[in-house]
Amino acid sequence: MTNATDFSLAELVIVAAAEAWRGDGEMLATGIGPLPRIAAGLAKLTFAPGLMLTDGEAYTVEEPIPLGPRGDHPLMPSGWMPYSRIFDSVWSGRRHAMVTPVQVDRFAQANISALGDFRKPKVQMLGVRGFPGNSVCHKNSMFLPNHSKRTFPEAEVDVVASVGHNPSRWPLNANRKPVDIGIVVTNLCVFDYNGPNHAAQVLSLHPGVTFEEVQAQTGFPLLRGPNMHVSAAPSEEQLAIIRHLDPSQIRASVIKGNPPGQKAA
Repeated sequence: MTNATDFSLAELVIVAAAEAWRGDGEMLATGIGPLPRIAAGLAKLTFAPGLMLTDGEAYTVEEPIPLGPRGDHPLMPSGWMPYSRIFDSVWSGRRHAMVTPVQVDRFAQANISALGDFRKPKVQMLGVRGFPGNSVCHKNSMFLPNHSKRTFPEAEVDVVASVGHNPSRWPLNANRKPVDIGIVVTNLCVFDYNGPNHAAQVLSLHPGVTFEEVQAQTGFPLLRGPNMHVSAAPSEEQLAIIRHLDPSQIRASVIKGNPPGQKAA
């Protein structure tokens, strides 16, 4: 495959995010938000044929459903998955979601609930919703479009909506379950929590971004991953799939200003 020379940061992020599902085998892949949704479809169509996808409503599909108006696009579902049936996959662990929290901390705990004091928040959002159960039942990766010290705070997230690697958050004598955190993809880099003692380590830097820049925008210490590299540019083949999965170019609205994939000097 030949790499493209003209691509957006959103398209670079989609390619990086698709790697979350590499090696998963037969799994329900759920991408929350436009870029994770496209990334799951890209993974399915390129290197992860065992993935089952959702159509964003109540069906499971083998063929990814493009974002935006469906028009005459035929829906050929493989199964029916209303809210009550999703738990069969969630509780069995046969699901890998890429979620879109507003805060993630050094423990990999995530927040979608509120900002500020929980008793009188500055911003009220969704509430914890399915984050607690999902985080103890199946693997979760994350996407945050604006990498900053507000999204990756020095202290804990304002509301712990999903379980991470903080032992103090588990009730005394609780039967602690292993927490399976995949990758975290942002507009600056890709990292995971597989460093010593679950430390965050940078796996790849997006083109033109330095490790020092990423650390300056992160409230907690980061490690350089042992094989830290530059995030791969999309290939022409991958871009063609991305355009097919997002004909309305919804991806262009996700990262502020829709910047190019190569950061300007």
